Amino acid sequence: MTVGEHSDNPAIRIVIAEDQAIVRRGATMLLSMEPDMEVVGQARNGVEAVELAQLLHPDVVLMDLHMPIKGGVAATREITKDLPNTQILVLTTLDDDETVFEAVRAGAQAYLLKDASEDELLETIRALRRGESRLTPQIARKVMDQFRRMATGSPLSKGTPSAPPDHAALAPARTPDSEPLTDKEDRILELISEGMTNRQIAQTLSFAEGTIKNYISRIMDKLHANTRTELALLSKRQPRAD
Repeated sequence: MTVGEHSDNPAIRIVIAEDQAIVRRGATMLLSMEPDMEVVGQARNGVEAVELAQLLHPDVVLMDLHMPIKGGVAATREITKDLPNTQILVLTTLDDDETVFEAVRAGAQAYLLKDASEDELLETIRALRRGESRLTPQIARKVMDQFRRMATGSPLSKGTPSAPPDHAALAPARTPDSEPLTDKEDRILELISEGMTNRQIAQTLSFAEGTIKNYISRIMDKLHANTRTELALLSKRQPRAD
């Protein structure tokens, strides 16, 4: 990745939220070496993460989940509620089903384990800048398993091993009078699952970007989803209108 490739865009402004000083400083050194990235703040706990995000309005927050005072899930929920343009990348050692699911439901757009490679971390940060959501296959499976349990009324898992997901049952429970997706909404959902931004979807379908935003809001209402990540995971599993 060369400087020239990113010269037209401002550096990605990043806050690192991590209670372990060695990990925090190591991540800062790694990201600061990239010409298209700038670490603008470091937080030792969830409270500091929220405060720095509100003060600095970063593009991306690298969020650990297990932190003192306020955990990463609660901090993620606050930041995504107040700062919709700030993307949360969860970087943690925790991969139990319930923690993963709660982080995604709180608004995290990407989720990596701390054994991820440096290249994978850097590419994920750049993907967030492009408006994409990223979950590793392992993490995506855990989230889909939890959606399946919601749909069937089973209790949410607390880290017990799970069977491969039954894709036909991933959608949230729907009431008899729930509206199915129209063909156009189903197409937009499919494009979201391919990682397209609102602008790219608008160009593909020859719509205004504002129109696409309205469609996505309606899709999220119908599917009871909170984030684009959830929409991507639920794609191609919803009934269409007749």
